[in-house]
Amino acid sequence: QVQLVESGGGLVQPGGSLRLSCAASGSIFRFYAMGWYRQAPGKQRELVATITSGGSTNYVDSVKGRFTISRDNAKNTMYLQMNSLKPEDTAVYYCNADPIANIFAWGQGTHVTVSS
Repeated sequence: QVQLVESGGGLVQPGGSLRLSCAASGSIFRFYAMGWYRQAPGKQRELVATITSGGSTNYVDSVKGRFTISRDNAKNTMYLQMNSLKPEDTAVYYCNADPIANIFAWGQGTHVTVSS
């Protein structure tokens, strides 16, 4: 399996910004559409942003205009720039393919807490 490692989370005040990274261990990453998922306490996991292998993006309505997904296929890495963060963005953020593919092993996720 291809390992995925998420990083970049932390504690930030409302209105602040964070940049998440997702590093994949294999170059096969570049051939897959990928996504950022998040799971808040007591809630189901949701897909918040996706990017195709060619760079086309899509977002869930709740993050449109605030989050930007990007990827660097040469580095086997995907990013999520999160601006104007809100308390409801608090969650553990994960990356995986879209749709989820067994070839990618879920990482530990990165915790994002938005609180004053």
